[in-house]
Amino acid sequence: MTDTAGFGEVMKRAAGHERRFTALFEEYFDTLGTRLDAPSFSRFTPECVRLLRDLSLRGGKRMRVVLLHEAARLVTPEPVAGLDAAALSIELLQTHGLVHDDLIDDSPTRRDGPSTYYAYRERFPGHPQAAIGLTVLAGDLALALCLRVLLEAELPVPVRQAMVEVQTRAAADTFVGQIVDLERDFTTTVPDEDVLHGVADYKTARYSLLAPLQLGLLAAGERPERFDEELRSYARLVGISGQMRDDYLDLFGDAAVMGKPTGTDIRDGRRSYTVGALLSATDGADRDLVEAALGDRSCTPETIAAVREIGERSGAAARMRADMRRHAEQASRVAAGWRPRWREEAVAFFERLPVWSVERAM
Repeated sequence: MTDTAGFGEVMKRAAGHERRFTALFEEYFDTLGTRLDAPSFSRFTPECVRLLRDLSLRGGKRMRVVLLHEAARLVTPEPVAGLDAAALSIELLQTHGLVHDDLIDDSPTRRDGPSTYYAYRERFPGHPQAAIGLTVLAGDLALALCLRVLLEAELPVPVRQAMVEVQTRAAADTFVGQIVDLERDFTTTVPDEDVLHGVADYKTARYSLLAPLQLGLLAAGERPERFDEELRSYARLVGISGQMRDDYLDLFGDAAVMGKPTGTDIRDGRRSYTVGALLSATDGADRDLVEAALGDRSCTPETIAAVREIGERSGAAARMRADMRRHAEQASRVAAGWRPRWREEAVAFFERLPVWSVERAM
């Protein structure tokens, strides 16, 4: 049975954290120009900051910020110093990832606006290499700022150093995740479960889930390394379930609700969870149609609709829904085991979150 009241509380708490952080992020960028050391003659540097600001403030659910605050609430309900700096660091690392992702994927839009790469392409139509270079540097600046905001935080040196180490590891893991994500799509075989799970873990779970948990606990005075195995287990399971949800929605979701067309992974030839489920569940003419569509950038909406129908008829869609729910429920059980140690209210949040995230896809 769906825990409607519990999910409502998750949404309410998440919305409160999002509103507060949005104001904090706006203030950070409003004052960044006065704190960033750049030569007075530079016109490109302020423009770069403006593009980072625009992308950073243009939507996003801020679930990493929510996880950060709720992780601190596992230890104490009182205000915790350092959470604002940690939240800024988390979202600046996310901005870095978005800038580089859109360059890697040649994406023209992001969050209902132009990607940083395409903004630079429009700005320098006759200088494509400059557009690429400035996009890379914009992402690099966001990465440097994500560490700098922690180094400048008014926190005890050991806590500050531990937070920087968390974010540095998270960034490195994410880069490895990006590499193996590209590597996965260079195979003609169906990727096995270990490969798909590994990509989800490195590319998403470690920086979007594990790092916020670790940072929140550190800020609240806890030592997350004492609970490393269970924190990693929770983050990995939620990350896998979330990646399955995103891959599922890319084909089986409602384009009107998502605000983007379905079938992007099929057209791009990505060996996603959905593609793996489709190829494993089909043969004959159905499999031939899926394989012909895979990687065809000119694939029509009618063909995508046909692939979607094959996915429903073959049971691939049902299998994906069952798999994402199974991983979410496993994560919930991991969080339930935190009750003897941490505060009930916050534990309940982490227990409900994975299934709530899956419910949004159904």
